[in-house]
Amino acid sequence: MALINSLFGKKKKEFKANCLITKEPIEKGFGFLLTTAQVVASRKYWDMIMTEPETLSYTVSHFKNQPSGTQMRTMIFEKYATISKAWIISDSIINYFEVDKAEARENAKKWWASEGVFSPEKTGPADQVLEATEFTVVKNYAILEAGRGRVTV
Repeated sequence: MALINSLFGKKKKEFKANCLITKEPIEKGFGFLLTTAQVVASRKYWDMIMTEPETLSYTVSHFKNQPSGTQMRTMIFEKYATISKAWIISDSIINYFEVDKAEARENAKKWWASEGVFSPEKTGPADQVLEATEFTVVKNYAILEAGRGRVTV
């Protein structure tokens, strides 16, 4: 019977993860774990997001003073700033963030060990974690300024 169960029994699905930003696979035990507040506080991150091929037209429209572009950038900001779970991210993107890398790596190891259950302190939507003034500064940069130096209008 044990042989039959080992051949036909259900196997536990292996826990895997992809970087939430680059979508590249992350090997078990690797990567960095950041909170939404840590992610959205990065100007480099917003410059990248607002100039990706999918969002570039909204950025150009925004800088041409077209309200539709600004409206879409606001929606993009809200999409990311309201994420309540921690972000597992790859080594290739960590330098976009001014964080304690050793702590973020250690948090990722805890996240892997718990199969994605562990959450670091201050996990949650950015507006619930950041001070109101800091959140406003982050939001204003993301919506009004991000990508300015990367586009020609």
